[in-house]
Amino acid sequence: MLQARPDLLDGMFSRSAQRDGTQARALAGSIAIFAQWILQHPNTFPEEMLSRVANKHASLGLQPDEYDTVYKYLFGAIAKDLGDAATPDIVEAWTEVYWLLARALINLERKLYAQQANNIVRAKFKLVKRTQVTKDVVDMVFEPADNTAMTPGKAGQYISIYARTSDGLLQPRQFTLLPSEETQRRIAIKLDPHGEMTTIFQNQEVGALLDISNPYGDMTLETLETDPNSPLVLICAGIGVTPVLAFVEKLAAQKSEREVMIIASSRSLAEAPLRGELLERAKELKKAKVLYGTTQEKDGDFVGRIDVSTLDIPANASVFLCGPLKFMQEMRSHLVEAGIAKHKIFYEIFGTDQWMLHDQNRSE
Repeated sequence: MLQARPDLLDGMFSRSAQRDGTQARALAGSIAIFAQWILQHPNTFPEEMLSRVANKHASLGLQPDEYDTVYKYLFGAIAKDLGDAATPDIVEAWTEVYWLLARALINLERKLYAQQANNIVRAKFKLVKRTQVTKDVVDMVFEPADNTAMTPGKAGQYISIYARTSDGLLQPRQFTLLPSEETQRRIAIKLDPHGEMTTIFQNQEVGALLDISNPYGDMTLETLETDPNSPLVLICAGIGVTPVLAFVEKLAAQKSEREVMIIASSRSLAEAPLRGELLERAKELKKAKVLYGTTQEKDGDFVGRIDVSTLDIPANASVFLCGPLKFMQEMRSHLVEAGIAKHKIFYEIFGTDQWMLHDQNRSE
């Protein structure tokens, strides 16, 4: 598809996700999950999975006609791989599944676009402040470079930010919105030594102009409030602290009296991004407890992996996870073993979401 439509790599698809296959696996996974769902739950759709995908698509400005493009090349690949096994009945069945999924996403994306304060995919913003918060994390603040109306962001949402590679290709990446002034967009970017874009973003100097999307993402504080009076447990590792900080700042602004437990993990306290700000915001909450664990230095509240069995998490708590995929998978397994209901465990994953396996079981 990208050989025939190289323009899709310029400002739409992540080149890195194509190289390592994560985009292809995520596409195949979403179709498979959708098919399994409609077989098990006729006349209903997996709303959580659809919402997550639609928000990511909207942050990239995906338009309805591109679903025809994906269908053309996806089913060409299926026919090639299956050969004679791709009977007309099989192709027809999967075609029906694909277009059920596509139409559901198109409708959701149309609604998301309609909620924005403007009708453009991305606008120019100027970098006005750049702060090195740890040796590999940079805090960046942007302000509008033109008079495009700004859509207010919600705690937990993200933006797509765009920059050009050394060979001139425009590439987007998503970053969580951090607490800032209403007229600003603030993010924190961790250097990925094996990635293509984080070095480029981090090397931007104050005054640089970059394109930024409207805010998207459905993993907001409202999502976590299945019961606004129940305890809230926020567990993160490394740069996964960004949505946690956004949630805590919002709770503090609301003068929330909700019981909040924050468990963060990093290699050392010196390498814990935004730790000082998180602790300050947490102090504004009447019922907040913060624990920082470290994996390489003995300077935190505990050393080693987060042990759920020692945390005394209330059975009725809503739990949010953010960090590396393996970390979240392990945490979720331990939480379920500890008696936390699956439908009360939420997560945010950076980049292409390859972990939609439990979303179909949210009612459990």
